[in-house]
Amino acid sequence: MDKPSKFGKGAKDENDKAHLGEGLAIHWRLPQWFPELSAQQLGQFKVFHEELLKANKSMNLIGVKTISHADAIHFADCILASREMLKIIGKNEVFDIGVGNGLPGLIMSILSPTTQTTLVVPDPKRAEFVTSLARQFGLNSLKVVTSQIDKLPEGSMNFVVCRGLASISRSILVLRKPVKKGGVVFHMKGEEWFKEVSEIPTQLCSFWRPALMAEYRLPIGEVNFSIVRTDKFSE
Repeated sequence: MDKPSKFGKGAKDENDKAHLGEGLAIHWRLPQWFPELSAQQLGQFKVFHEELLKANKSMNLIGVKTISHADAIHFADCILASREMLKIIGKNEVFDIGVGNGLPGLIMSILSPTTQTTLVVPDPKRAEFVTSLARQFGLNSLKVVTSQIDKLPEGSMNFVVCRGLASISRSILVLRKPVKKGGVVFHMKGEEWFKEVSEIPTQLCSFWRPALMAEYRLPIGEVNFSIVRTDKFSE
């Protein structure tokens, strides 16, 4: 997923590029891909993109190989997935449990400012990074909690989204206590999601029911992306 060669097709307009470092082309094509977004949303995504790349030098927020096409690999991915998840979440509270870079939590909050979005970020520096952006964008329904997952209150979560956290098995194992009965965990995965589902231990299937929720493709490239939901039906 992080190989630029897979995502470089169709980038013909030099106006969609900036440069970072020693001649590395940085693409920005969200206005062409998502013309239905408001000017405010596109502006906030642009600022987020710029600040993400700046902070990445010291905080390693995204993989180096994904920098050039971060607009596709990270932003378009999170926009497309968030739209699917928000159909179910609505205005209810959703927890972003991931690597603490604001993907997809900050994206989700920009798309739906009335949705109660909580980012759980173990690292204080990353927490300050996303908090600063949320404050700058006026996202009053977004909050950042600096905590380890195993320190979260039992039964405190109904909707959770995971991107880049761990395998499905590992994610639902560590989230078993924080997620309440009837809760849902959304896992953003690639086209081989079924392998992870097949590896879920039998004992975890006594608490969680996995199912493919949605599939989509990025505006460029031929890779299928997936959202797998796991419903917690037992304590």
